[in-house]
Amino acid sequence: MSLSPIPRGVYPSISRISPKALAKRGIRLVLADLDNTLVPYKVTEPSAELKVWKEELEAAGVALFLLSNSRRPGRVQKFAEKLGIPYQGHSGKPRRAGYLRAMERMGVTPEQTVMVGDQIFTDTLGANNAGVIPLLVKPIRLAGNPGRYLRYAAEAPFRLLGKRRPFL
Repeated sequence: MSLSPIPRGVYPSISRISPKALAKRGIRLVLADLDNTLVPYKVTEPSAELKVWKEELEAAGVALFLLSNSRRPGRVQKFAEKLGIPYQGHSGKPRRAGYLRAMERMGVTPEQTVMVGDQIFTDTLGANNAGVIPLLVKPIRLAGNPGRYLRYAAEAPFRLLGKRRPFL
């Protein structure tokens, strides 16, 4: 396990991460961040694109699990229920415990798991810390919080390094 902030590839969106390619690499579980990874902030309904990707994951024998730090009451639960997937809110990323709890619930090892997220200092750092393969996606939308612009700017060098070492 490593405290590295470097992802294993940077992808334009979740739909560019091939479920079949994941399965070929022995992946059985995709842990996914919610906000700005699967849908924009405040969006409460899964998109058609997300539903198709989830179905493709299932067809390839890969489970999707919502792993979020969201503290908004009910947000993660309601979204996961609409998508028909297991979830865990208040995960405490980048700490290892949330990742380990989710994998234990799903009966998989870190080697069989990837984390898909949009942030280096929570999703990627936490995944590396838990021994999970971190895949980074481009944030869906930066609008809103000015702090996001600063955070993403600080993450830029790690995103560039991640592009040089794709998992898929």
